[in-house]
Amino acid sequence: MERQSKPAAMEVEPASKPKFRIPVDSDNQATEFWLFSFARPHMSAFHLSWFSFFCCFVSTFAAPPLLPLIRDTLGLTAKDIGNAGIASVSGAVFARLAMGTACDLAGPRLASAAIILLTTPAVYCSAIINTPTSFLLVRFFTGFSLASFVSTQFWMSSMFSPPKVGLANGVAGGWGNLGGGAVQLLMPVVFSAVKKMGSTPFTAWRIAFFIPGVMQTFSAIAVLAFGQDMPDGNYRKLHKTGDMHKDSFANVLRHAVTNYRAWILALTYGYCFGVELAVDNIVAQYFYDRFDVNLHTAGLIAASFGMANIISRPGGGLMSDWLSSRFGMRGRLWGLWTVQTIGGVLCVVLGVVDYSFAASVAVMVLFSFFVQAACGLTFGIVPFVSRRSLGLISGMTGGGGNVGAVLTQVIFFRGSKYKTETGILYMGIMIIACTLPLTLIYFPQWGGMFTGPRPGATAEEYYSLEWTEQEREKGYNVSAARFAENSVREGGPKSASGSRSRHTVPVDGSPADV
Repeated sequence: MERQSKPAAMEVEPASKPKFRIPVDSDNQATEFWLFSFARPHMSAFHLSWFSFFCCFVSTFAAPPLLPLIRDTLGLTAKDIGNAGIASVSGAVFARLAMGTACDLAGPRLASAAIILLTTPAVYCSAIINTPTSFLLVRFFTGFSLASFVSTQFWMSSMFSPPKVGLANGVAGGWGNLGGGAVQLLMPVVFSAVKKMGSTPFTAWRIAFFIPGVMQTFSAIAVLAFGQDMPDGNYRKLHKTGDMHKDSFANVLRHAVTNYRAWILALTYGYCFGVELAVDNIVAQYFYDRFDVNLHTAGLIAASFGMANIISRPGGGLMSDWLSSRFGMRGRLWGLWTVQTIGGVLCVVLGVVDYSFAASVAVMVLFSFFVQAACGLTFGIVPFVSRRSLGLISGMTGGGGNVGAVLTQVIFFRGSKYKTETGILYMGIMIIACTLPLTLIYFPQWGGMFTGPRPGATAEEYYSLEWTEQEREKGYNVSAARFAENSVREGGPKSASGSRSRHTVPVDGSPADV
């Protein structure tokens, strides 16, 4: 019996095409943000990144809500507490720089999981500390985990297109920072639950530290198991197939440190995110001591500051994208300066109204919205500074946040030189002053706060300068060129007219169809 032949159409093996459930642009970056979706790889990366960063925030700030108990158990002085607070945010300065470089060279998935797993033992060791020195050391090493913020922002900047990158970065960073507020509620509740089971206060606060330790461990495993570096695959695969250029540390470093915009954003971020870290360390103890409230009430007040991140930082990212759609990059810059300056004014007011409990709580909540929204606005700008050194510049900016936190705590909240309310007032003045350098940021193709773009300058030219002629001939800059094409609206509404239809791939479509 003759074997029945198949139709000719069945004999042709269709070429495999990368397909995505979410619409993408010509660089396979998502052009929409589906908050409640886990569509791979874009939205799954979003949820993995914010949750892992959330767990790291919980671990880093697990001590402050229980500080009155830890203080009495270990005999901590005001100087010991101040030094430990500084240690908790100082270690992440260099860790964030290293993380940025790791993201550029190895990808955000491995970089994120590595820092989370390496710092987890310090979280568990918090349960066995018995001296002021050991307290300082566990806070120092646990604080390294905050470097996962850099991988979070790098990951979002790699997965989402320019018109959505501010929102994606804002929500991921904001929901991660939410851990700083959630832990103010979580740790007292866990402590109370353990105590009700029959443990003494001495033992109960130690057992409570196992909860953030377990959370951090499982988040790292999830990132490794379910994460993907880029829309088209992991770094290892892309390097192996030649779809991505394997860069060198020297080139990444050179293009980062020679870009003055990165240094300005690192400074300004030091006085929005840095201030947030400083307040996370002092706010519960401030209300506990200044207004004589109980530990639970102080925790609730402190939690309200961190919990504002659920809408404030995403709101800043959304505002950045909206201002871009109306005014281009100049709108993003003006938005950041305005919001952060208002945050500084409110911080000054918070230091002045220390005579009133109700006024202090109200101003603190309002202040939290502005200072956290400024963080979201900052990372609406960072992805446009450089494409070749995106990770390291994200790390420099994030590290600047930690430097700002360290300087603020050393100057205003270490020891007894200033009353806490006086330190808060001076911190507000620093915010206002350190936001002014934003006026110096200028993109030749898009302009700055006070001046328009240079005639004839293009985004493609701006990003191509990071590559040599030989590298451009080999096509190493193709991804950056596509990003430049998709960033057209940063020049303002006139530049963006008609761009959307050219760069959006329909759902379940393929980039080959563009």
